[in-house]
Amino acid sequence: MKNVAWDNYQLFLAVARHGGLTGAAGVTALSPATVGRRMVEFERTIGRELFVRSQSGYSLTADGRQLLDHLGELEAAARKVETWRRGTAASSLVRIALGTWNAWLIAENFPALSTERDDFRIDLFIAEQRASLAHREADIGIRAFEPEEQNLAKVLLGDVAYAAYRARNTGEAGAGHGSGRWIAVDKDDAISAYLRWPHENRAEDIAATVNRPRSLRDLALAGAGLAVLPCFVGDLEPRLERIGGEIEALRHRQWVVMNNDDRHRPEIRTVVDRLTRLMRAHTDLFAGRRPSRG
Repeated sequence: MKNVAWDNYQLFLAVARHGGLTGAAGVTALSPATVGRRMVEFERTIGRELFVRSQSGYSLTADGRQLLDHLGELEAAARKVETWRRGTAASSLVRIALGTWNAWLIAENFPALSTERDDFRIDLFIAEQRASLAHREADIGIRAFEPEEQNLAKVLLGDVAYAAYRARNTGEAGAGHGSGRWIAVDKDDAISAYLRWPHENRAEDIAATVNRPRSLRDLALAGAGLAVLPCFVGDLEPRLERIGGEIEALRHRQWVVMNNDDRHRPEIRTVVDRLTRLMRAHTDLFAGRRPSRG
């Protein structure tokens, strides 16, 4: 087999970790068509089928999972070399995989997670798709379901509630979930249950779609319509109001998870402890118990 350019392996990692061509295109500056063509050529070059292609995305074959494992080991080795090259422990990295809104909350409270005295750096991997801690794509994750992998340790954080929100004083009629203009994440990017809810329950009333959940809050604030948001996001924004009660079918629990082999590393333990304290400090907000506006 002829030598394979390293950028082909990097592109494979992007497709594998983002679940398909669109996600990989978003982090590589290539078009989805180009990514797809490059992956076909890559498979032909190495003589192995790496992906199962379907309308819902790209999933890995057994060979694809093996290659992902091997590349994860190479990345870990590369980080060790980089740490050695710099000659300081300050370059150690703690990678946290989390969704849009938990990332938003952490950004709002980042000093609670990282201080000037720390001898490590924080990397936030923000995506609706879960990263594989088993494959060392991240060191710590926040998940909306209890992890099934046996090699993961977990810390229960509590419940997360959701409701519909709109800008205050918009004058739009309707006191419940049954009327009004809705905004939603497009179907292809509606990975989570709360993102699918408008399509499954108010499809005929959707006036606009976006491809990123973060834009739902911005459009709601602009008066574009109703948006389903986590209560800890909507209730912290005084310019938004709930329309109707909690959408109880969307309530779920969430966990901090980490690889069992890594959880005793000092920097991992430190970040997990800080992250757990930060999230639990917002337990009532996560569970939909509104703060006083007094």
